[in-house]
Amino acid sequence: MTAPHEPDAVQARYARRDAAADAARYGLYTNAAALQAQQERLRAMVALWRSHGWESLAGRPMLEVGCGTGGNLQDLVRLGATPQCLTGLELLPDRAAAAHTSTPGSVRILQCDAATATVPPASQQAVLAFTLFSSLLDEGFRHQLARTMWQWVAPGGGVLLYDFVVNNPRNPDVQRLPLGELKSLFPQARLHSRRLTLAPPIARRLPGPLIAPASCLLPFLRTHRLTWAVKPS
Repeated sequence: MTAPHEPDAVQARYARRDAAADAARYGLYTNAAALQAQQERLRAMVALWRSHGWESLAGRPMLEVGCGTGGNLQDLVRLGATPQCLTGLELLPDRAAAAHTSTPGSVRILQCDAATATVPPASQQAVLAFTLFSSLLDEGFRHQLARTMWQWVAPGGGVLLYDFVVNNPRNPDVQRLPLGELKSLFPQARLHSRRLTLAPPIARRLPGPLIAPASCLLPFLRTHRLTWAVKPS
């Protein structure tokens, strides 16, 4: 499949995924593993950004590619980001509509193909992409989108990526993002990475209070990587 057709392929993959999805499996209220993964990710984000010298997120322009129903944008607001400074790009119309509903009205939600979105160069201090590149199976399109996102980042800012480091044998619609490929996508970046998220099939079998200790004791069973790819000043 060639790069220009990848957005259509992504829509088909998400349609299959949504048709097979069990909402309770991913709900923060109903699933202790999902809640722990989110909390662990937020703590890691705060640690990365504070070590980068950001004492606050207020007033920082930030954009998420593939914002889904707006969950990560809500988290940014809770962490202190200014809603008027936040933008979400979402390819799928139903998800973009849900993001409009779930986020403050001053958050800008655009339903569009991110590869052709109109975003001023160097206008964002952070561009987020969570489980995005693992859903893009066309190598050319992945590199095209990475170059586009990198242009949006202001010097001294970065791209924040959270994605799979292992393949899911039950889901051929996703492909892991190894560190070597991540470096090739953002060759000019300084990378700060950490492994997160105890393998969900294991985490879902554990009592809630045991998930965090198990993740600490079994780092080789963590399935995702959070990376802050910094653009030199």
